[in-house]
Amino acid sequence: MMSAYLDCNATTQPLPEVVAAMVESLERGWGNPSSVHRAGIDARHAVELARESVARLLGAQPREVTFTSGGTESASLAIAGTLDALAGPRTVISMRTEHSAVREACEALESRGRARVAWVPPSAGGVIDLAALDAALDAHAGDVALVSVMWANNETGVVQPVHAVGERCRARGVRFHCDATQWVGRMPTALAGAPVDLVTLSAHKFHGPKGVGALWVRGGVRVARQVAGGPQERERRGGTENVPGIVGMGAAADAAVAWLADEAARTQGASMRDRLEAGVMARVPDAVLNGAGVERLWNTTNIGFPGLEAEALLLLLSERGVAASAGAACSSGSLDPSPVLLAMGVPDRVAHGSVRFSVSRLTTEDEVDHAIEAVAASVGRLRRSA
Repeated sequence: MMSAYLDCNATTQPLPEVVAAMVESLERGWGNPSSVHRAGIDARHAVELARESVARLLGAQPREVTFTSGGTESASLAIAGTLDALAGPRTVISMRTEHSAVREACEALESRGRARVAWVPPSAGGVIDLAALDAALDAHAGDVALVSVMWANNETGVVQPVHAVGERCRARGVRFHCDATQWVGRMPTALAGAPVDLVTLSAHKFHGPKGVGALWVRGGVRVARQVAGGPQERERRGGTENVPGIVGMGAAADAAVAWLADEAARTQGASMRDRLEAGVMARVPDAVLNGAGVERLWNTTNIGFPGLEAEALLLLLSERGVAASAGAACSSGSLDPSPVLLAMGVPDRVAHGSVRFSVSRLTTEDEVDHAIEAVAASVGRLRRSA
């Protein structure tokens, strides 16, 4: 059992009310929502109530919410679905600091000859270079199908100027997709008036279940479905809906709306990241804060420990009951430096030793204080060994 779970950007603990809603759906509301009998009608009603809850969280209309299996599928539907729906434009503009759900989807489409990708560089802090975005939009004028820039980075928490990006896209008649997987449920969101056309989200990032997410599609924007086989989800995504998952997502969305309305609770949640960050930086003086100096999401900190290997540090932290993560998956026994950090210009010796800590609204001071002590002890042990 972890004494300090600080890997909340990977997933969050489902809330009790989420679990209860899903159990009830499995036990009593298990009809197929496409069926016309009473059991099917009840299941459909549950799905539509959840759609309303998610729309409320987004500040949008229920008909604009398409349920999917999660953020990765939503991003794929947004990008590939846009390319298939538009005749002519084949260029996608994005950033190397995007989550792999977007970055690898763009690379795969390019490798298959379905798109050309123009990569806009970030600043040293990880924020998009708006002048470079302008240059890319102008260089590919008339051929840009989509711009895809995330709202908050999953590794560093760096917040992108979404409205500034969106306004540039609107001015040129270009669609804008935003991966808001780490943003939605943690920050107030009002999509109705935002210059965004497609938004990705996932339930398990805001205390809902895994395996269910959504793509918000602004009214009037058409995407070609990528999963055929039925008319479900307004013919955007075929297949029987995951009713228990969707119900759980709706319950999580309702809880998030209530939490976001409580200013004191939000302030308390944000203080956990700051407490952790300050404690670690004080105990490990040569630590480097990746993304310092720019706006970051309240729950995320990415700290580099120069000269160390993140994998070794994560193993020692796990032994001490602390769950954290690095930016890349373990491969062949070694942890490659995060491509996100490298794209930001973080030096190799810092990127190799960088660890992401992410809190949630359930994180406690005791967890944070335990983690600070564990980090200091683990870093000290590794440096003595070296």
